[in-house]
Amino acid sequence: MMYQEQILDHYKSPHNFGKLENATVHHHEKNPLCGDELDMYLVVEDKRIKEIKVYPRGCAISVASASMLSEEIKGKSIKDVEKITKEKILEMLGIPISPVRLKCALLSLDTLKNSILIFEKYITKRA
Repeated sequence: MMYQEQILDHYKSPHNFGKLENATVHHHEKNPLCGDELDMYLVVEDKRIKEIKVYPRGCAISVASASMLSEEIKGKSIKDVEKITKEKILEMLGIPISPVRLKCALLSLDTLKNSILIFEKYITKRA
């Protein structure tokens, strides 16, 4: 499958799409430049991403990025998830991303990183 087809496939039917009532962490991010939005729901158990749901609203690149990232991190440890870089996201998308579209592509990574920060700062302190 060509990369553009893969992006369209993830855009039309994003993987792990939806919301989780029992999420350990729920975080919302918005790209003010274009209006893309993403809600990310994580269930974290034993410092692993046990379950993830994404609720993206936006362009094909933004939605596909959230979908692909959700597949990538499911079941992984927080330590491994923290190592995911901008380059990894761009590699997963597999197409050249213009500077204008970079924020769209990285909205999912920003949301994930902030979700992990919230988890580590607030949730683990209560446990």
